[in-house]
This record gives sequence, C-alpha cells and structure tokens, in this order.
Amino acid sequence: MAEATEKEKIKRKTVAEMKKLGVYKKEYGRVIEIYAELVAQYDKLNRDFEEGGYKFQVITAQGGAKKAPIVATLETLRKDILTYSDRLCLNPKSIETVTTDNKKGKSKLAGVLGGLK
Repeated sequence: MAEATEKEKIKRKTVAEMKKLGVYKKEYGRVIEIYAELVAQYDKLNRDFEEGGYKFQVITAQGGAKKAPIVATLETLRKDILTYSDRLCLNPKSIETVTTDNKKGKSKLAGVLGGLK
C-alpha cells in the first residue's frame, strides 16, 4: 500500500514537472505510469541496499566474489529511468531537442483566434 502511495506521489510530481516545462500531454499517461513505477522500485531497492550496508559483492559457491544481484538491478533501473526521463523530456539534454507549442512563437492571428474561445 505504501508503494502505491509513493508511486502516486512520483506520478503527480512528474506531471507537475512536465507541465512546468511545457511538455505534458495526457496521452503520455501510460509512459508516466511506467516511469513512476520504475522510480518507486529504484527508491525502495536503494533503501534496501543502504540498510544492507551497501554490500555490492556476494561470495559465489566457488569462493570467488561477484556483483550482488541488487546492484545489477539498481543499474538496470537507472538505465531504464534515464530512458523514460528522456522520452518524457525531464532532463536538460532531451528538452533541448523538443519543439512544443510553448517554445514556438505564436503568430498574431493565432493569438487573436485563441482569445476568441
């Protein structure tokens, strides 16, 4: 239940940030939903990793060491979050490549017609 609340907070914050940047569209709902889920999972796993003392290696059956599964999962989530944040224009590099109505100068005619609604 707490995870659902965390996910909803992330979702609301993401929508607010996108609106502020002028890139939000309601049609992005599914992508925002997935992004919020990924961030919530990352936050939870990161807390678990911290509480576990940041154990980044585990001992194998042969006596060697390998990367702990939680580290691999966190790395994968980071990459996925970055990909989704690019698609949602939530980082400086991706926002530079987007053209939105807010960035384009409206013509005088469009301004007048828009005011007639």
